[in-house]
Amino acid sequence: VQLVESGGGLVQPGGSLRLSCAASGFTFSNYAMTWYRQAPGKERELVASISSTGGSTYYKDSVKGRFTISRDNYKNTVYLQMNSLKPEDTAVYSCQASRTMTTVTYWGKGTLVTVSS
Repeated sequence: VQLVESGGGLVQPGGSLRLSCAASGFTFSNYAMTWYRQAPGKERELVASISSTGGSTYYKDSVKGRFTISRDNYKNTVYLQMNSLKPEDTAVYSCQASRTMTTVTYWGKGTLVTVSS
């Protein structure tokens, strides 16, 4: 099982980034996918989540209207489009796969997003 995040980097405030999380080794379409982030010295927090079919999404209040989560079950990939980035969005972003009605979860190692001028 692997979840590999990519797309992080340094961006100026107001800029955009698109994160990707490529999955392998399990039936991707059976799993809800969630993006988490952890800023230095802070606890990990849920950013956005999408159901296994993509029909339902959830966002943390502070990213609503700026971030969009999506998935491609043919490419086994989940995305996080991040627009209007703010310095407080700086964190390591990780993706998680969770099987509905079970405790089975998988985690990626994360990708660093730094928002700074």
